[in-house]
Amino acid sequence: MSVEPSERSGKGRRDQGGHLPPRLWIVVGMAAIGAAACGSSSSTGSPTGSNAANINPTSFNESGVSWLKANVNATGTPPSTPTGTLSLAGSTDVSGMLDPQGEYDTIGYSVLLTLDRTLVGYPPSSNFNTATSVVDDAASTYAVSNGGKTYTFTLRSGLRWAVTDPSSGQPVAPDDGTPVTSQDFALGLERECDPSLSAYGNPSYYTATIEGYATFCSGFEALPGTATPAQRAAYISANPISGISTPASQTLVINLTSPAVDFPNIMSMFFAAAAPPSSLTYTPLTAGNPIWSDGPYEVQSYVPGQTIVLVPNPYWGATTGTNTSATSWSLDPNRHRYVAQIKIDETLGSDAAADEVQQEIQAGTLDLEWNTTVPASSLPELASYSNSLFGSFPSPGITNPYLVFNLQATTPLQNVKVRQALEYAINKVALAKVYGGTNFNVPLSQVFGPGAQGYIAGYNPYPTTNNEGDGATCKSMLKAAGYPNGFTITDFYRTDGNHPAIFEEVQKDFGACGVTVNGKGISQGYYTSAGILQTTASALASAGWDITEPGWVPDWYGPASARSILPDLFGSSNFPGTNWGDFSNSNVDSLITDAETASTLSAATADWQQANKAVMEQAPFIPFMGQLTNLMHASSVHNAIYNPFSAQYNLADIWLS
Repeated sequence: MSVEPSERSGKGRRDQGGHLPPRLWIVVGMAAIGAAACGSSSSTGSPTGSNAANINPTSFNESGVSWLKANVNATGTPPSTPTGTLSLAGSTDVSGMLDPQGEYDTIGYSVLLTLDRTLVGYPPSSNFNTATSVVDDAASTYAVSNGGKTYTFTLRSGLRWAVTDPSSGQPVAPDDGTPVTSQDFALGLERECDPSLSAYGNPSYYTATIEGYATFCSGFEALPGTATPAQRAAYISANPISGISTPASQTLVINLTSPAVDFPNIMSMFFAAAAPPSSLTYTPLTAGNPIWSDGPYEVQSYVPGQTIVLVPNPYWGATTGTNTSATSWSLDPNRHRYVAQIKIDETLGSDAAADEVQQEIQAGTLDLEWNTTVPASSLPELASYSNSLFGSFPSPGITNPYLVFNLQATTPLQNVKVRQALEYAINKVALAKVYGGTNFNVPLSQVFGPGAQGYIAGYNPYPTTNNEGDGATCKSMLKAAGYPNGFTITDFYRTDGNHPAIFEEVQKDFGACGVTVNGKGISQGYYTSAGILQTTASALASAGWDITEPGWVPDWYGPASARSILPDLFGSSNFPGTNWGDFSNSNVDSLITDAETASTLSAATADWQQANKAVMEQAPFIPFMGQLTNLMHASSVHNAIYNPFSAQYNLADIWLS
């Protein structure tokens, strides 16, 4: 998941015009994640100490974090009918035109949480562990059988589609007002492999788990992008997926190739959301396509790159007729509908967006950020958490940014001893200062961060005093590896936001080892072929970059999160893709397979920990830091419950004073 990122941390943005292979979006989000002030000025100062309780997700709840209750600000009584307009502003558009099978960034996720439902999902909660635990959503229940290989979902009865024209807000026949069925959820999974959508989504989660899905997907993806809607529908009709069946309109059965303890997390992603039958009559990602909803809101208008306006879905809150006044519904235990309109302005200038948004929120003329976070320059004054409008939230598993080595280029970096030496070079505290200091960033020493599955407490294979780097050890090890006089390499780095400062620190730290780093700034398309993406080993060998600093954020959190981190970055099968440097190790690949097919969570976690160590022994990358997501909201905002998957407050749960 990666490309030129949005300024919000999370699943990131894709650069317009560059085609990315499936799964690339994860990195994008991550890169964005790290960019707490992307597009704003960097701060080199940081407060002393560390908000360890905030960084540690296991204790992130109102009883463990003193400021959290004040930040939620749920005093008063929510309205009995949707009231007021919730306003957001920023500088970029969603990446997939609000199509759930193609939307793969955090800002898009924020909107989809109000529009679309998945069979299972996550409840809004200020307790991080609760907020990342899978619960029933559009399904009233699900059962697991056949040794963990069969999932049977029972859909709630009474859910209906709202389908609107985004230019007028008018309902669109024939599906508007019709029931949501299990066949619609099957269709959503089928659409994920559509040739127009697959590069925007992440079909690999489903090809790796669902019986027959890989065969179906390879054929569907192979259709030309010019295929007509009728040709796409014909392919789906003629190629049923053996592992997906709908024995009744409220029953969906999915058979897996092997047990997968994280399959509920995979099904909670919007790629597995339902799609109405009429979705097959449109070419995906075409401007003006109708937009559907089975959540509390529907799209009244969407002008790409300009505005998104959401209003109450008339079919949410009632099983017959219409109801735009309900603020809660027994058939949707995970959402509310407290505001009458959600309006998103996407037109701010990117360079000044974070600062402008910050000023407007503090002045009370704007409610929430859209694609920005609190500027790093503002963080030192907020570190005491005395301002109840400020929140700082964990995202365990984020590694952003990090340094990756090009293992195909003919340089000394092909020598593992050289890479191990360079692991000692980096001053991670100095890097953290670029993003606001150690109050908001924690140095990382392994693939997984604290709170992520596979993390090993106390494991630091390349320790330095206070995480500030050790040039002498690095230089000594390079001499032992045969490079007493160092060597010269090239770093491709992003020119926006904090990234030039990151490059300068890497250049300085490697220089202390005797390694000269020349830089090439990438202003557009960093995650595309114009930047670091290459599709063959030979192309990567001649790509021109030897090191680079992307970022990563997992697709889900909780005790089964490792699949959305390590395989994407270091699995051999993910080159080309987000295994940017083409790291390939048979032991790591074997441990990935063992972990992904383990029948119990404890067995999977043990395998991921071994994979973690195996990667670090080979040193294909240097982890820098994990980060908190820093947000502001206006004083008029109540019930601001942070959603770690959107890196934003749950829009449907907010009410306004």
